[in-house]
Amino acid sequence: MAIEFWKNKQLSEMSDEEWESLCDGCARCCLLKLENEDTSELFFTNVSCHLLNIEECRCKDYENRKFLVPECLLVKNMALSEYQWLPETCAYRLLSEDKTLPDWHPLISGDKNSVKQVGVTVDGFAVSEDFIHPEQLEDHVINLPLPDE
Repeated sequence: MAIEFWKNKQLSEMSDEEWESLCDGCARCCLLKLENEDTSELFFTNVSCHLLNIEECRCKDYENRKFLVPECLLVKNMALSEYQWLPETCAYRLLSEDKTLPDWHPLISGDKNSVKQVGVTVDGFAVSEDFIHPEQLEDHVINLPLPDE
């Protein structure tokens, strides 16, 4: 991969390898979201998809996730207008908004653990949807913690 490719390419121009390397592994996109139908306001919950291995912040079946969870966000297939469904710290969303990657992003820090070190990963607060009744989802709305910078 070219050094700092994200500064010179649009998301649509990136190779699969470059695209995948943008994911910081926070797993915030795997949190269930609620949308106010009247205002379109989006609310994140601390409830994760049942396919998420919360401790590792990785999908248990990444290749088949869309088949197993039809509402899974396949970011590469999303329109830029749908990036509101991604957390504000997400590299895909940041780059689509012409913003820079944060210092803790692994492509900048050179350390895949930097995301966890600044508190961006969900492993400290997420709970699997396997343990939450769907009617309780509103009780789990949260403000996503900001990174410790």
